[in-house]
Amino acid sequence: MDQIIQKLKQAFPGADIELKNTSSMHVGHNAKGMHLKTIINYRGFKGKSLIEQHRMVQKALEAELGNEIHALSIKTIIK
Repeated sequence: MDQIIQKLKQAFPGADIELKNTSSMHVGHNAKGMHLKTIINYRGFKGKSLIEQHRMVQKALEAELGNEIHALSIKTIIK
């Protein structure tokens, strides 16, 4: 999870980033990979639609999504 938070910090410099592992809430559904929830408060989201903001987060973690990350809940906030 440290690697994931570092990737987010690199992709969103100066952002306030919260990352929480919620995998324990999904026990028994045979998913491979972590369930994560992130809240990112970033000035660079200004002028971007919610979909664009979420795509930015997904792009930052594209190598992990579907591999070590099974599910990602994203909340974006404009600083």
